Amino acid sequence: MQYDNGGDLLVAHLKSLGIDTVFGIVSVHNLPLVEAVDRELRFVPVRHEATAVNAADAYGRARGSIGCALTSTGTGAGNAAGSLIEALASGTAVLHVTGQIESAYLGGGRGYIHETKDQLGMLTAVSTYAATVGSTQDAGRLLREASAAALTAPGGPASVEWPIDLQYAAQQDTGEAPTGAAAPVPDPAALAAGGELLASARRPLIWAGGGANTAREELLALLEATGAGLFTSNSGRGSVPEDHPLVIGNFATTPAGRALLADADVLVTVGTHFRSNETADYGLKLPGAHIQIDIDEAALGRVHPARHALHGDASTVLPALTQAAVRADADWSARVTAVREDVRATLHDSIGPQATVCDALAAALPRGAVVARDVTIPSSSWGNRLLPIHDPRANIFPRGGGIGQGLGMGIGAALARPDVPTVVIAGDGGLAVHLGELLTVAQERPRLTLIVFNDGGYGVLRNMQDKYAERRSGVDLYTPDFQQLAAACSLAYARIATEADAAPVLDAALGSDGPTLVEVDLDALGPMKNPFTPPVKIHTA
Repeated sequence: MQYDNGGDLLVAHLKSLGIDTVFGIVSVHNLPLVEAVDRELRFVPVRHEATAVNAADAYGRARGSIGCALTSTGTGAGNAAGSLIEALASGTAVLHVTGQIESAYLGGGRGYIHETKDQLGMLTAVSTYAATVGSTQDAGRLLREASAAALTAPGGPASVEWPIDLQYAAQQDTGEAPTGAAAPVPDPAALAAGGELLASARRPLIWAGGGANTAREELLALLEATGAGLFTSNSGRGSVPEDHPLVIGNFATTPAGRALLADADVLVTVGTHFRSNETADYGLKLPGAHIQIDIDEAALGRVHPARHALHGDASTVLPALTQAAVRADADWSARVTAVREDVRATLHDSIGPQATVCDALAAALPRGAVVARDVTIPSSSWGNRLLPIHDPRANIFPRGGGIGQGLGMGIGAALARPDVPTVVIAGDGGLAVHLGELLTVAQERPRLTLIVFNDGGYGVLRNMQDKYAERRSGVDLYTPDFQQLAAACSLAYARIATEADAAPVLDAALGSDGPTLVEVDLDALGPMKNPFTPPVKIHTA
């Protein structure tokens, strides 16, 4: 098939993926691509390339598919690198198409405008796939290869750099589909042995990570067949709706969670990589009788030894375990439900007046509505645990831990699912990283409520310094007047300064069909019972 230029080819490919919205910044080195997308689809001109990738990332997460970001070459591609790292860390599918200088000068080192040294090497380091379009016959094949790589578990971002002269040229595309590797299948003997071990369990537990999100029905069947308790990582939240009585959730490191793990006789883990911040810097003790399922072979036994390591896709492995499962002791299942209630009540009490904000959000949000969370104290303390998640597509946060990505993710999610409201939980420090994206919100008018928890700086690090250091360094920041800032951006504004404000303010904001900036004045609202500090090691003399 022939296309007039690269932009027409790109649009045809995006339509084949079901993508209707693309995020990016226009440049002299991607102009044919942007013009075609803007003509045939929806092009969202964000204010920074990092946001383009974050928004495309969340667009894909919210739909359970893939998103697309367009950036320029050189500095533009470099600006995108940090957000590509996030997509790589989370294994989320992003097609990143970036410009490149004219092919005749590629690699020449002449200082051609937007030229950078070894851009492909940089993209390779932060992507699961990276390639350069080398001719007008290459582009279609490379776009399909990149998209297939991004969508194939364990997934991640795929980057294609496209010289500008080849973007303008007519394209010839064979339409040939890439050949994918067959999904791994566990060793039958290992699978049978895992089933035997699970059948012997009377006090089983399951731990679900992001790899369980594509096996929701199979995971629920195993949970109900065993009567086990279900812990999740942050990434696995919503793999089983969190109002299920056997779902403990993201509470493994709590005292009650640790006690349950200590008494369990078998642990089945599904697609979780035991990240440091979810295992108390790897200090969490797990049962020795461990059945681990993961499609990433390198993850098996990497953090905790696995008695039975099952290399395969969870949706095909879990039914075999369910078939072998025996129901847990009734008092164990009752204990699981009691722990579930205890850890939630304990956390709810510990966050003081912020509990009213959490409760008001939980009451106002439609079931399955997207909650995008930046890295900030409310997210890390209760948003990632207590605010209920019932669908993994609603659970959007920076899994790599980078600050400042939440608003871009919220924009992408809100435009992916305009039928429901999207909430962004951010801190004033994180929001400042990409404050310009308020202009994107003002321009695109998504159904988005941005909740800014304002404590005048980097609260997490301030709490750490107050606890462990003699003075504060770099944590107290100048903060704008958010009411004036919202007015300057033509955004609706509301403020939560007391517990009584939370429900009416959030009900009104979430009931709106456009964007609202809600400021939570933490000085006025009052402190948590215990200042939050993250679960990281502090090396002191």
